[in-house]
Amino acid sequence: MSDVFAAIADPTRREILELLRRRGELAAGDLVSRFPSISQPAVSKHLRVLRRARLCRVRTMGRRRYYRLEPRALREVDVCGSSATASCGAQSSSP
Repeated sequence: MSDVFAAIADPTRREILELLRRRGELAAGDLVSRFPSISQPAVSKHLRVLRRARLCRVRTMGRRRYYRLEPRALREVDVCGSSATASCGAQSSSP
């Protein structure tokens, strides 16, 4: 779960996730073009962090890579954000 929080801590990665949420599946090149002030390798690194945190999925078609949101991980974050329960991995400390 900490990988997810680390991934969404970055504003660029949150913006990428929002684009994927609104647009559905996007090619890597389309994502790069949406961030003209960021280099292609930097966008690729952001996408790699999101993939490793299982916040997005990638599929390859020919030479293109298509990314889409993986909502399951975000739902888990939402549950953790809305309550401090054991389902978030927190241990309850009863006296």
